[in-house]
Amino acid sequence: MQQVQLSDIEQRVYQAVTALEVRGHVPYPGMIAEEAGMTEEELREPLHMLTERGLLHREDSPMAGLDFGPRWCARQMA
Repeated sequence: MQQVQLSDIEQRVYQAVTALEVRGHVPYPGMIAEEAGMTEEELREPLHMLTERGLLHREDSPMAGLDFGPRWCARQMA
């Protein structure tokens, strides 16, 4: 399997998402930003890049009327 090189900021964001998931929290942008020590604005680019690389995927709220924003979930590596 090919190793993916991540920038420091991408690594912080990915680790924040996985840490939230391990603790059973929903990885909404606000929570990811808090976990990573960043602002939501600073998250936009690393979330986009991690999604392009296939390390994260976006899920929208499955319940109509209860949309707290997109969730960013880590993909399980084989």
